[in-house]
Amino acid sequence: MDITERFLNYTKFDTQSAEDSQTVPSTSKQLIFAEFLKKELEREGLDDVEMDEKGYIYATLKANTKEDIPTIGFISHYDTSPDCSGADIKPQIVHNYDGSDILLKGERSEVSGGRCDNIVMSPKKFPELLQHVGEDLIVTDGTTLLGADDKAGIAEIVQAMVYLQEHKEIRHGKIRIAFNPDEEIGMGAHHFDVEKFGCEWAYTMDGGDVGELEFENFNAASAKITIKGVSVHPGYAKGKMVNANALAAEFAKMLPEDETPETTEGYQGFYHLLGITSNIEQAKLSYIIRDHDRDKFEDRKRFISQCADRMNEKYGEGTVEAVVNDQYYNMKEKIDPQMHVIDLVLKAMQEVGISPKVKPIRGGTDGAQLSFKGLPCPNIFAGGINFHGPYEFVPIQSMEKAMQVVVKICELTAGYNE
Repeated sequence: MDITERFLNYTKFDTQSAEDSQTVPSTSKQLIFAEFLKKELEREGLDDVEMDEKGYIYATLKANTKEDIPTIGFISHYDTSPDCSGADIKPQIVHNYDGSDILLKGERSEVSGGRCDNIVMSPKKFPELLQHVGEDLIVTDGTTLLGADDKAGIAEIVQAMVYLQEHKEIRHGKIRIAFNPDEEIGMGAHHFDVEKFGCEWAYTMDGGDVGELEFENFNAASAKITIKGVSVHPGYAKGKMVNANALAAEFAKMLPEDETPETTEGYQGFYHLLGITSNIEQAKLSYIIRDHDRDKFEDRKRFISQCADRMNEKYGEGTVEAVVNDQYYNMKEKIDPQMHVIDLVLKAMQEVGISPKVKPIRGGTDGAQLSFKGLPCPNIFAGGINFHGPYEFVPIQSMEKAMQVVVKICELTAGYNE
């Protein structure tokens, strides 16, 4: 089985996770795919294959040498985003892409005629397509996401393990692999058994385009703001009414307008208003706070609390409550002392003909949480592009390159202590 067939098999399963669920995994349909994947690993000859009751899968490729080589791991998640349907995915392959518009759904003869019911992916809107001219692209039919985030990563890891078994001349140590649910809702690492995994370091295969390597991510916190109002008949409200709606708007205006997701990039942090629910008596605002710099992150959290304090000074103590909770931290502080973990990837990419693209993640990964659980775990590209929507695609050649990187990391790690 080649990597394309393997990936396409995975897309047949709807593994969408759900943010409002209280179960682990968050959707039972994820377990259906997990069972399929467990059996596939057994068929492919992996050892110690197990799946726990929460859907976490662990397996081993045994060392083919008795030398003392560090045990390393590779990790991907199998859930897909709640942002777009992952049911009844209909992948298509565009062979030798020529740089033109891609008809995802509709009548091919009418693409240029502009039929409104055609679904077209155009390089005018998605210029990243032009970086993959001449390659074979797996796309959707425009009605669902594809699931390359992160089933491409799973296919790459499994294919790499198969390749290493078929090429015994490549010396490698013990390699552990793991696949987990619920990454898309921020829960993927919560029940990951780092001790059972038993690795000195690991890599998530969950990045984007070819060459991406990420070991810096946001520090992240949530902020829940509750505002208490006083409801009085508007005809008799003078000096009595406290309109929580108006106070919510006032609070939102206290935060810098140029420090939001839509106005920032790179290492710039932000405050992001996720939602407001309000009436006269009560308003609730939900924010996320993000910054790569730990000191600036702490300043942002304090600023939110200070805004609440100023509102209370103005309208009375207890009017506004701000509850700020940390979510995850920048893995860089855990990776910096062990930069050999990064050096191995950079060398692996170079040896397979890839130009590394080291960049910060404007988000988080399971690897960030795992790094703070004692498992240094940077993130490597899986090849998919335009995640979480119907214009998602993955070049077959990118998946093949990612698989080669995994193999090369295993090979280079065998010489790590030499």
